[in-house]
Amino acid sequence: MAESSESLYVSSTERVLTWLDGTTLHIRFNNPVRHNALSVDMWEAVPPLLDVAKVDDRVRLVVFSGAGEKSFVSGADISQFEDMRAAREAVTYYEKMAEATLMGIHDFPKPTLACIRGYCIGGGVNVAISCDIRIASTDSVFSVPAARLGLGYRYSAMKNLVDLIGPGAAKDLFFTARRLDAAEAKALGLVSRICAPDQLDALLAEYTHAMADNAPLTIMAGKAITREILKASPDLDMAMCTSLIRGCFDSADYAEGRTAFMQKRKPVFTGR
Repeated sequence: MAESSESLYVSSTERVLTWLDGTTLHIRFNNPVRHNALSVDMWEAVPPLLDVAKVDDRVRLVVFSGAGEKSFVSGADISQFEDMRAAREAVTYYEKMAEATLMGIHDFPKPTLACIRGYCIGGGVNVAISCDIRIASTDSVFSVPAARLGLGYRYSAMKNLVDLIGPGAAKDLFFTARRLDAAEAKALGLVSRICAPDQLDALLAEYTHAMADNAPLTIMAGKAITREILKASPDLDMAMCTSLIRGCFDSADYAEGRTAFMQKRKPVFTGR
């Protein structure tokens, strides 16, 4: 492409930063006051950037990271939680938007990498497991807290988790909503490599240099073939999965989980 990187990669919100460094496109979630929790505009900013990177021959790797030293992504932006996820129409929109963004990352034809430091919670885990590779600092913390909120967890997100760490470990994390440190995350295969916080930039550089040096067509072919290997069974009942997720969002438990989360108290679920 003849255009400069400045004109090509302009984020639609200041809460997502982006820049091209050699053959690496960096996309950084920039909401540090809320530990980089994902607001609506942050979700919406990512797909247009990936659309450009997909056809930009200079880009061989896309790296996702979080601003500051405390969080990669800590989940949904609490300030928008009530408005965007309470009403039925808003839930439909939010889920469609998040699904489109995460699948856009997952299906991106070039390599993607999540460079994680600090909290990687909920939507942060979903972003990370949508990427091809995950590296993390030893002070990182991981959790999938859907069961503490009464949320419906999308098929695609659950499949990514199961494909990555296996059904036993996925159910352990999902059912308990417990937190993992970086060492356990690596042992489970949730991340590929971990290092001291002050070594994270050097570890990331290993990957950016490798992607710059290695054959891009070979890498993209390997990614596409891996995706074919992991495709869902023809026996999949997607309608049932969608109905189960909708049932969670329509439940009294979801209303209770959302309210308890905002009030910072333990929810009381009834299974209704």
